[in-house]
Amino acid sequence: MAESNGPTPAVSVAQAVPPQATLAQPLVQAGVGLHSGQETTVRILPVDGSAAEQTGRYFVRTDLPGQPTIPAQVSAIGQTLLSTELAAGAATVRTVEHLLAALVTAGVSHARIEIDGPEVPLLDGSALPWVTAIAQAGLQAQAAVSTPLTVTVPVHIQEGDAFVMALPSSVPRFTYGIDFDVAAIGNQWHSWSPDTSDFAEAIAPARTFGLAYQVDYLRAQGLIKGGSLENALVCDHTGWVNPPLRFDNEPVRHKLLDLVGDLSLMGMLPLAHVVAYKASHGLHVKLAQALMAP
Repeated sequence: MAESNGPTPAVSVAQAVPPQATLAQPLVQAGVGLHSGQETTVRILPVDGSAAEQTGRYFVRTDLPGQPTIPAQVSAIGQTLLSTELAAGAATVRTVEHLLAALVTAGVSHARIEIDGPEVPLLDGSALPWVTAIAQAGLQAQAAVSTPLTVTVPVHIQEGDAFVMALPSSVPRFTYGIDFDVAAIGNQWHSWSPDTSDFAEAIAPARTFGLAYQVDYLRAQGLIKGGSLENALVCDHTGWVNPPLRFDNEPVRHKLLDLVGDLSLMGMLPLAHVVAYKASHGLHVKLAQALMAP
């Protein structure tokens, strides 16, 4: 349940921030989807953000009749089981969070994301390949400017002992905590602010992770068909199956990466201190929906 103090809107629009931008040139990435196991190719194209039909970041399913468009917005959130899926009518695209985190933190306000299948490729399990490709493509500034979404009152959502909340703050900050009953992970916390630390170095390299004893069950449920020791960290009660880690606390940094990608569905990251503990994609997007509510 979202909680706020009285009828005051949780988010206000304040002064302008730097100009909006699109890519300077197209980029292409291909790979296997984490859950579907299908090979897909993604082409990200520059767009003119002043055109009504080309606004924001949006996916285009080029493999489907009519090439339907799916906006990367809160209004298009579909299921959130172990990844975030977007939907528009019968068209869906899954596991969008790593790519969207890379785009929003790079300052890409507008992008046409063409994909020839139902799931964004996992690549190495992190956002780093996307960050690298975006940097190589470069940015093209646009005339329009954005206005920051400033959180003005606390918003808190909790399910059991898991929660996510947004607190008023003069600088953007994201703090995450996790707690697993395996010694290799245990209790971890990490805090990141784009004002003081580069996403490309501090968060983007962190890879998705999983528990070895859950693999067979999840695959029986039709999930993680594309997961492997090459694109995910795996641990059991004796330790990591495929070390080394890129950070001592790589798992919690990856959860923070997911949070950033999910909150990008607001159009931009909120000016707030967002704190999450033992949260999920479901809780992430519920916070985004609560912050965007009238």
